[in-house]
Amino acid sequence: MFTDILNIVAPVFLVVMAGYLAVRLKVFTDIQIDHLMRFAIQIAIPCLLFKATSTIDLASAFDWRILSSYYLAAICSFILAYWLLRKIFSRRPGEAVAAAFAALFSNLVLLGLPISELAWGFENMEPGFALVSVNAPICYLLGITAMEYLRADGRGATETVKVIGKAIFKNSLMIGIGLGFLVNFSGLETPAALASAIDLLVRASLPVALFALGGVLTRYALSKSIGEAGMISLLSLGLQPAATWWLALQFNLDDSVTRSIVLMAAMAPGLNAYLFASMYQRSLDTASSTVLLSTVLSVFSVSAWLIVLRSFI
Repeated sequence: MFTDILNIVAPVFLVVMAGYLAVRLKVFTDIQIDHLMRFAIQIAIPCLLFKATSTIDLASAFDWRILSSYYLAAICSFILAYWLLRKIFSRRPGEAVAAAFAALFSNLVLLGLPISELAWGFENMEPGFALVSVNAPICYLLGITAMEYLRADGRGATETVKVIGKAIFKNSLMIGIGLGFLVNFSGLETPAALASAIDLLVRASLPVALFALGGVLTRYALSKSIGEAGMISLLSLGLQPAATWWLALQFNLDDSVTRSIVLMAAMAPGLNAYLFASMYQRSLDTASSTVLLSTVLSVFSVSAWLIVLRSFI
């Protein structure tokens, strides 16, 4: 079993490490990495999500029990992180929300999708694609609303709605998802030539994104907020997948679905955690430390979750 797990986890993190070393050894510059990440996030991955959502079985993938199991666990992780940051680390409300957002927004796209594909096969990824399709709307809606409500200089309700809409609908991933749903609902068929072009971009999406992720991680450092980052990482990598599993059991989800969503819940916080902190210029040190620390720790935690899931489900 150990060899099987290694063959699932190692390729993903080896590509991330390659990107990290490429920047450290000055084979790639920060600007080149930014261009690669822009290609992945704005073009290639939206094509992947378009292809997935245009063909997904909506009835089975968007089972309310799947979404409830994952997002109730994520919201609990967010609330607990906020409470601990306020009570133990004495962070101000706005700072606590910005840092706790990392416990809510897991890296479902850059880590969750490639690891899930290697672990369960592309044919079993419908629950994962369903989670990805609503991740940005749910997380940004909750995060921005909490920030505007709790921080001292928060906006009014109308302005908050505008900020939420801007954050969601300017997101290129959401555009790809939206177009995919449009095709799915309408029953239209993608022209063969266009479908082939999309397939070519899809093949490049995850390898390029993982390589670029490694390069981006060189910009982060473990700061004096290592205690806060460690706490948030523990919640994200440990509590959230455990809570997701427990809820999946309460909702009587199929074993294959449970395995899929628990593994997605075990992913490290994504770059959006840092982007959210940057949006409000709060807790940037904690957010950057959390992204770096949790990504490193997830090499081991994801492996552990795979062993547990394969042993007990």
